[in-house]
Amino acid sequence: MLPNVTDPEAAYTQIPDDPGTWLATLNLQMTINGLDAPSVQRSIVIYPGTELPIATYPEAGPAHLELAVKAATDAFPAWAAEAWQSRRAALERFADQLQAAHQDLAVILACESGRPLRLTHNEMTYSVQYVRILASLDLPNQDLSRPGLKAVMKRKALGVVGAIAPWNAPVVLAVAKIANALLVGDTLILRPSPFTPLSALYLGMLGRDIFPPGVFNVITGDASIGAAMTAHPKIAKISFTGSTATGKKIAIAAAPTLKKLTLELGGNDPAIVLPDANISALAQTVFAIALRNCGHFCAAIKRLYVHEDIYEEVCEAIIELAESAVLGTSFDPKTTMGPLQNRPQFERVWSLFDDAVAQGGRVLTGGARMDRLGLFMPPTLIDGLNHDVRLIKEEQFGPVLPLIRFRDENLALQMANDTSYGLGGSIWTGDVPRGIALADRLEVGTAWVNQHGAFTAALPMAFAKESGVGIDYAEYGLAEHARPMLVNARV
Repeated sequence: MLPNVTDPEAAYTQIPDDPGTWLATLNLQMTINGLDAPSVQRSIVIYPGTELPIATYPEAGPAHLELAVKAATDAFPAWAAEAWQSRRAALERFADQLQAAHQDLAVILACESGRPLRLTHNEMTYSVQYVRILASLDLPNQDLSRPGLKAVMKRKALGVVGAIAPWNAPVVLAVAKIANALLVGDTLILRPSPFTPLSALYLGMLGRDIFPPGVFNVITGDASIGAAMTAHPKIAKISFTGSTATGKKIAIAAAPTLKKLTLELGGNDPAIVLPDANISALAQTVFAIALRNCGHFCAAIKRLYVHEDIYEEVCEAIIELAESAVLGTSFDPKTTMGPLQNRPQFERVWSLFDDAVAQGGRVLTGGARMDRLGLFMPPTLIDGLNHDVRLIKEEQFGPVLPLIRFRDENLALQMANDTSYGLGGSIWTGDVPRGIALADRLEVGTAWVNQHGAFTAALPMAFAKESGVGIDYAEYGLAEHARPMLVNARV
């Protein structure tokens, strides 16, 4: 392990001289039944900052999945029979291990995601917090008794959960799935995105000394492995974070076995900025979640509606931050913004940008292709668009933000709701009661006032429209990983 540091700036003094060689020394393997599960088939991990290979990882085949399902199935009865406090203690030890491996995982994340090391350190901090918060929760029985009737609603573990994690936040979104499932007594098979498999393999190895064999398994592989998990008759639930298009395929594949589903899907989040908004706070939030992280956040602000009275000021404030970004590689402390994570997403974002310009969009800043290695795109703002342009109608998931000027707040709300997505949205105003009233009219799972994307494991994450199925986090997310059972007795 690398010397462990948790301060993002100090982390730059404790990085390997050659990250690729260091990754090879870790000998990361799949975890099935608490043991290495080698594969003769290996695939390449590409470092987005150069598009050059940085590591390889094992590819699971159908036999690996069957072994993982058998291990998780065999381990389920004993794990479900453990006391809640025992499972909670195991997750607390897992959080301790995450904390101890903070630097290792932050470096691995930087290698596979391309993000600056300080940002991957932030993800590790959130990951530890998420596990501790979820481990602290309870799902108490609910007494529904009536005169002459004793009725208790219980929550029973489901069985084997298949967790499919995305490439944009591969550790925090994986550990949330792990904690939800294992705390209620389910066993788990985690399959990460093929773009970011290394951190998941490391998580599997961390869990071997904490969870009984078969309780927590990690397999890697392409979309065929995810599809096989979704259709497998012995997997009781799929927890998936990713695109709406893939979520729809999962729902279809899961239908024959009536699996339970938690699908956290795409978003096209609007933010509506009223004349009395705090422009500085807004600009900082927009830059942080919509641009600096290359827009790789499901609930990033993806459409910005700004009242005409402050439109120019808002544009200037965001442009100033955007033009101060330093694009570079993960381990350069001067870097504040990295590349897009993968070539398909890079090409898609540029296609949305090109279409917007062709449709008459005006580039306020950014938009220039960079003559350098890597999947870099400068933070880009564009306005002057009709509302039916792809950049406004589709989820870009990249550092290109459309700005729309408005005069009538009712029209702004109408435009904000004119989408098939419904993950989140926000209202920005100095009048908080007014902001709350307007936020209530957004057709979203989470409506924020004077903030955006402010998720925590302590509060539920709800979905609307085509942005998801089920609910995640807090006690609600735990309940999604259990089945209700009513015990009903006449007395």
